[in-house]
Amino acid sequence: MNKLARLAGVMAILGCGPAFGQQGATTAGPDSKAPAGTAAKPAAEPSVVADPAMWRVKGAHGTVYLFGSIHVMKPNVDWETAKVKKVFPASDVLYVEVANLDDPAAVAPLAMQYGTDLAHPLSTKLSKDDVALLDAAAKSMGMPGEQMLEPMQPWLVSASLEMLPMLKGGYDPSSGIDMKLLAEAKAEQKPVRGFETMADQVHLLADAPLAQQVELLHKELAELDKATAEMNDLVTAWEHGDVEKIGKMENDELAAKYPADYKRLVVDRNTRWTATLDGLLKDPATGSVFVAVGAAHLAGPDSVIKMLERDGWTVVRE
Repeated sequence: MNKLARLAGVMAILGCGPAFGQQGATTAGPDSKAPAGTAAKPAAEPSVVADPAMWRVKGAHGTVYLFGSIHVMKPNVDWETAKVKKVFPASDVLYVEVANLDDPAAVAPLAMQYGTDLAHPLSTKLSKDDVALLDAAAKSMGMPGEQMLEPMQPWLVSASLEMLPMLKGGYDPSSGIDMKLLAEAKAEQKPVRGFETMADQVHLLADAPLAQQVELLHKELAELDKATAEMNDLVTAWEHGDVEKIGKMENDELAAKYPADYKRLVVDRNTRWTATLDGLLKDPATGSVFVAVGAAHLAGPDSVIKMLERDGWTVVRE
């Protein structure tokens, strides 16, 4: 149930939050020679040339291009194909999940407001077994232990636990597709629009009942050793444009085991985004629009792609 592949705003919080990410704990393991408080640099990897999926939808006048994003990426992946290099610079506007994803000033207050609870330490919300598992997990990732996490809400800890093995495995939020496209759009003075706000995305996790947050944290602790391997599999599928596999990995378990979460995190959001795109496609003033959202939102039977087709639009794989 990899929410991080869907929530770009949460990735931004993890990148500059008080305890995790770029300014947080070391991602080095206990045997690392890196100084305390610094991240061990993974060995350089050979370059990978990716060919991720992209779609085209012709509207009343203009065209919408749909590109699936991964919110963390290894710097050695060359994903800007000839198609992307042709279409993106020529587009009039960039649509992403969160338009100000790259604004640290907008991120930090959300992390403090919704991700911390100073009055109720984390350990008082968890079972003794989960506290012990969390302490061991924290130490294995180079942190002093569970005590560092005491001020944090369970949802933020579980999201961070999913993120830390990725950082250790060489993935980097600053290399994420969204961040790269945002930087290029700014360099080209291209307008940027967001389907959601950063606060919208944080509330998707922070507003979950406490019992559900604790259950998710327990699940992350139980499956922590699988996180990097699963991310590697997801990115490999994305690099090869294997949309069917992305849908199975990202959506199938969520839909089967957590249907309410699937509706809230996937179906409802896809429905809202499709309505926005439908309006753009019908508007004769629309020119060329480049859309980059989490890859899972463009995969499966409830994807934005399928919803556009049900609305009568012809969606063509580029």
